[in-house]
Order: sequence, then C-alpha cells, then structure tokens
Amino acid sequence: MRIYEFLTLDVFTTTRFGGNPLAVFPDAAGMSDAEMQAIAAEFNLSETTFVLPSADAANTARVRIFTPARELPFAGHPNVGTGWALAGRAVENVLRFEELAGLVTVTLERDAAGALTAATIAAPLPLTLGPDFTPGEIAPCAGLNPGDIITTHHAPICGSVGNPFILAEVTPEALARAAPDAMAMKRLSAAHPVLNNRAALYIYAHDGAKLRSRMFAPSLGVGEDPATGSAATPLAGLLLQLSGADSGHWDMHQGVEMGRPSLLRTTARRTEAGIMTTVGGACVPVMRGEISL
Repeated sequence: MRIYEFLTLDVFTTTRFGGNPLAVFPDAAGMSDAEMQAIAAEFNLSETTFVLPSADAANTARVRIFTPARELPFAGHPNVGTGWALAGRAVENVLRFEELAGLVTVTLERDAAGALTAATIAAPLPLTLGPDFTPGEIAPCAGLNPGDIITTHHAPICGSVGNPFILAEVTPEALARAAPDAMAMKRLSAAHPVLNNRAALYIYAHDGAKLRSRMFAPSLGVGEDPATGSAATPLAGLLLQLSGADSGHWDMHQGVEMGRPSLLRTTARRTEAGIMTTVGGACVPVMRGEISL
C-alpha cells in the first residue's frame, strides 16, 4: 500500500470557502496517469495538481494538472495554489514548474514579517488569438441571446497563453443570468475542429469600475469555475492589444454568482516575443489528509 499526502487551498481569495478550491499532492512520485485522473475525478474540483521531481535540476518540480475529466497543459489557479503549497521550496521566492505547456515561473510575495501574501505566475506562452466566432454561435453556450454579446470592441475570439478559451464580452445583466449549456458547447466544438472537442467559454462584463467574469467548460468536467487564471491571462492580453498601450493591469472579479468570490490580479506587457501576461492572488489553506493506493 502506498500513502500519499494532500492538502487543499482556496485560491484567489483571503477568505476560507471563497475563491477556487484546489487539491495539491506535493509528492506524487510513483502515481500512474490513471491514478492521477481517478483521484482528480474523486475530488471533483475544477483541478487537482500532482508534484513530481523535475527533469532539470535547475527547476523546482514537474507539475501535472488534471480536471475531473482530463489533463491540462497549463492552468492558472492550480499554479498559484501549488506555488503557495510549495513555498518552502522557493529559492529567493521564485519557483519554476515544468508543465506540458512549458516552464511556468511562480513569484512569491511576503510581508515585512516574512508571511506569504500572494503568488503570481507568468504564463508560459505569449498571447495567441483566433479564430473569431459569431454572437449567434456563442450566445447559446451561455444560455444567452445574440444581442447580449457586445461586439463593439471585439468579436468573440479564441485566446490562449497555454490553454485556449473563447473570450466574449457581454452586458452586466447578461453576465448575471448566464448559465452553461453543455449540448450547445458540444455542437460548437463539433463545428470548429480548432476547439479539439474541449470548448471553454470565458465571458466578461464591464460593471461600473469593475471587470467581472465567468467561465464555463462542461467538456472539461467543469460546469462553472469560480476563478480561472488561464482564462484571465489571455483576456488581459486581449485588453492590452485593444488598448494600444505597452503594458497594463486589470483586477478581475469571478465566482460571485457561485457564492465563491475571487479576485484575480492580472498584468500584460508587450515584448519582442509578443504579449506576455501574469496572474496572481492570495490563498487560504483549508485541509490536509492522505490517500492510500
């Protein structure tokens, strides 16, 4: 019998039972792919991470990320939470994670007393955009009408910094009443092979001074996610591209409709490689335990 310890954290919040819950296995050496997937399905959180020895000794660890349905090449809140969980391994408050999408750097922030206050990740890839979608294609995926989709600044568009999402602006009222439609998203994926049968939709609205967002991904086993760093980052990149500025930062409020309010602090900047992005926030440890395999 093999025993593996785990811990859970609420990510992108300073309040327990807010934000996005995450399970972390800080030493998953010896686990099979099937066991990791089964454990992620058992936890039934949006993601569970498994920490393995790094291939390059210069890096902190190799991190694998699983939803209840499949493995992901990159994701935001799992990296922020895993960085928080492994803070004791940090060298000069920087961790480097080897992942399917590339190398992810996690920067830890501490107060004057040395207490951890935030973790910020740099997305592994520059922003890529395309293709566009019509409001008529996207609206049914969120239980909305085409008129609820705002196209003044951009059409609904696929954006990625390691994990693709359809980014669409909606009215504040539409954001509040949106609901995922798994069949509509399945039809959208079938109509667009570029989505690889895994359409994930990130809708957002400018609500006064706030930028609010929601994420739906039934094909990943996640009906709605309370905080999605890998979607907030391409949105930050898109907003920077639209602004024409060299850099910018946006605070994104997500999870409100789920009763798990989250705050994702994002940045974007233009570089020779393209638009690079970051996302960060605080975490709250919740529980610890072990699993026998």
